[in-house]
Amino acid sequence: MKGIAALALGTALAHAAPAAAQISDDVVRLGILTDLSGPYADSGGKGSVVAAEMAAKDFGGTVRGKKIEVVSADHQNKPDVASAIARRWFDTERVDAVLDLPVTAIALAVQQVAKEKNRTVMITAAATSDLTAKTCSSVSTHWTDDTNALTAGTARAVFERGGKNWYFITVDHAFGHALQKQASDVVTALGGKVVGTSRFPINNADYSSFLLQAQTSGADVVGFAAVGDDFSKAIKQANEFGLMSGKQTMTGFLVYITDIHALGLPVAQNLTFSEAFYWDQNEGTRAFAKRFQEAVGIMPTKNHALIYTATLHYLKGIDKAGTDEAVAANKAMRDLPVAFFGAESKVRADGRHLYDPVLYRVKTPNQSKGPWDYYEAMRTIPAAEAFLPMNPACTNSNPG
Repeated sequence: MKGIAALALGTALAHAAPAAAQISDDVVRLGILTDLSGPYADSGGKGSVVAAEMAAKDFGGTVRGKKIEVVSADHQNKPDVASAIARRWFDTERVDAVLDLPVTAIALAVQQVAKEKNRTVMITAAATSDLTAKTCSSVSTHWTDDTNALTAGTARAVFERGGKNWYFITVDHAFGHALQKQASDVVTALGGKVVGTSRFPINNADYSSFLLQAQTSGADVVGFAAVGDDFSKAIKQANEFGLMSGKQTMTGFLVYITDIHALGLPVAQNLTFSEAFYWDQNEGTRAFAKRFQEAVGIMPTKNHALIYTATLHYLKGIDKAGTDEAVAANKAMRDLPVAFFGAESKVRADGRHLYDPVLYRVKTPNQSKGPWDYYEAMRTIPAAEAFLPMNPACTNSNPG
């Protein structure tokens, strides 16, 4: 009987405490796959690496007694380069999870590799709602504002503040088209009108004709469906034409605080857009921003804040699951509440991070009290308005 009891006890202990043995190669390794040298280096880049390192340190540097490591690489904004790095990381360098991933095509490519290799991917930069609406995966989570939140939530909030008639200045590729369509659908459904559209090629230099058309269109709102350098150039020229004076509402969709910093308040004043994170929201965001700025030299973008949040949540998921095996860790992530700087948030079954974005207006120079004091909160957008309902086919996040 003693032998049987001892065997039973040994079996019970083996099942009760498997965690240490289930951390692959005794290291939890995070890969930050970002733009270190191109147009998204300010919104991601070095800051993305630092944000993940801060989260690992704040978690204690280990999970289940195993060391946490952060590695990084530059994907050069090329999907084939990103896919090759992800495969090498998963196959030979024992990376357990990949984060960041600016640019839609890159995020979709790496999401597919992670699905094939059964590794975790946490997308904090690319914005297409397809990442959960169509290509959902049990090992994938999408943390940042998606195209629906960036447009539908923002368009509704601006509409409710009197923006009934819209004119769009749109970059002529799939991402710009998606932004315009989703915003237009909301405006027309609410009873508003799209009174005109101008489309321009990527890396366009002259926006004067488009801006003049928008200015004389009678539109209440001019929506810039563009990102990065295209967006910044359009806003600079809009200021030269007097559009930023406040007579018409200038609305952006995918905007980073680093964009506003580079433009300056005299140029960007009165621009409206929604954001997942702003450094001056509360004591928690201010404390994080102070530490981040000391390390990087700039205030954190929403991408940086979401990398910090996602990394912490992933480590909590591993701790809860007792393993870094991707499906188990991601299930735990979906079960746990998310610590998002005091805001209520969670990860839905399809991997969509749900929270309430905020509609902001860029302050005028006279309203700003100092460096990086750029945003005035206008309205909180409920998550139910900002994000698409879950695709029933993604209820179990399709392990694919």
